[in-house]
Amino acid sequence: MAPKLPNSVEELRSAGNLSFRNGQFCEAATYYSLALRLMLERGASDPKEESVLYSNRAACHLKDGNCRDCIKDCTAIKPLLRRASAYEALEKYSLAYVDYKTVLQIDGSVLSAVEGVNRMTKALMDSLGPEWRLKLPSVPLVPASAQKRWNPLSSENHKETAKSKSKQITTAKGRVPSSGDVERARVLKEEGNELVKKGNHKKAIEKYSESLSFSNLESATYSNRALCYLVLKQYKEAVKDCTEALKLDGKNVKAFYRRAQAYKALKDYKSSFADINSLLKIEPRNGPAQKLQQEVNQSLN
Repeated sequence: MAPKLPNSVEELRSAGNLSFRNGQFCEAATYYSLALRLMLERGASDPKEESVLYSNRAACHLKDGNCRDCIKDCTAIKPLLRRASAYEALEKYSLAYVDYKTVLQIDGSVLSAVEGVNRMTKALMDSLGPEWRLKLPSVPLVPASAQKRWNPLSSENHKETAKSKSKQITTAKGRVPSSGDVERARVLKEEGNELVKKGNHKKAIEKYSESLSFSNLESATYSNRALCYLVLKQYKEAVKDCTEALKLDGKNVKAFYRRAQAYKALKDYKSSFADINSLLKIEPRNGPAQKLQQEVNQSLN
């Protein structure tokens, strides 16, 4: 007669732990899976328990060399969302923010995570001030193999979809982005900002470009991409992006400064000087602009 299976989540988890200690990793994974299924059937909501079960099962997969399923369990969206919700309820907004952002790395179309990031951003700005990002724990980097993009490409329609995406980027100005597009653009811009902080300007350009394909209404996205072009010495592209940024916001100081830098590098000193003057009308005491003005003035003379 076969032994009776445990009939509670706690018993199943304990049985899985025992099997794991005995080196029976496949059997342990089965126990953890049964526990997760039991939680689902009973509608039990326990983010901490669920996260432990996924983590334990991931350890079993890793021991068995099943790296793909290990990654899936480590980056499971449901437990992350539930844990984020629990942290939010406990007013642990920094930890909730990290979990919501991790979910968006896996699948940027999860609306509840987008809304969660927005709520946490507001709460953190109110509680920690404008430098709140500097006080956050680091957001875990989700492996590319575990990420789901918004427009996954199949081998059959890869070329056609790529053409469509290129067309979407060039015609973005002719349409009004939906609220969903604006949110996706914002998330992608933030990902670009994080890449800039790490010094990965080429990848950041890709993120900013993807952001602009969803919504090209934010001046900062253009001026941020211009910074990347400046670092990579692609000065003509930097000029173009700063010009677009200034069309959207005529007082974008960073756009004036970066275009002045690009014009200086291109030896168009008159245009550079004009941009610095425009910037100093907005911020007369801007130190870097004053210094650049002196350098350009010397080149003119």
